[in-house]
Amino acid sequence: MTDVSVTSPVERIARVIAAEMVSPNGEAAEGPDEPVSIIVERIWRAEIERAVAILHTLREPTRQMAEAGRAAGDDPAAIWNAMVRAALEDTVERLAEPA
Repeated sequence: MTDVSVTSPVERIARVIAAEMVSPNGEAAEGPDEPVSIIVERIWRAEIERAVAILHTLREPTRQMAEAGRAAGDDPAAIWNAMVRAALEDTVERLAEPA
């Protein structure tokens, strides 16, 4: 079975948004005097609305996501994982194409 997170998707997404705002590489070389993780712990809740908006956009899968989900079997965690991976792969391929 695929690993199952104990943290909600909304919290995980909000934390990533907050971390990216503080330091895209997680190091904050020219930024704050305290570790990025401490700052993220303090501010991630302010990004909950953005995280919810992101999850709202994922309610309808793409064709590739649906196919990946079908191929993943009957374990819901494996299906979710396969569908998200398909979305990420599709995004990388589309962004790599010239405009």
